[in-house]
Amino acid sequence: MRKYAVIVPLVALLAASVWVAVYAWTAIQGPSLPVEGKVAMGLGIVFSLIVGCGLMALVFYSSRHGYDDAVHFDSTDKHLR
Repeated sequence: MRKYAVIVPLVALLAASVWVAVYAWTAIQGPSLPVEGKVAMGLGIVFSLIVGCGLMALVFYSSRHGYDDAVHFDSTDKHLR
């Protein structure tokens, strides 16, 4: 029952936000976007996705290969004193 108490309001909020977005998108009248604008927007979206996926891949790579581990200081090391 607790699961539904969380899921139902979240789905309702998602549905409401999608409805508002669709309403706002269709209600706004203006000149259509030229082909150059569509190409520029598409390239920007693709480039943003490539950068985002590349950075996430680097995060997972560094985490799995130990680059994010804590540094351990050995106080018995003589040439660090």
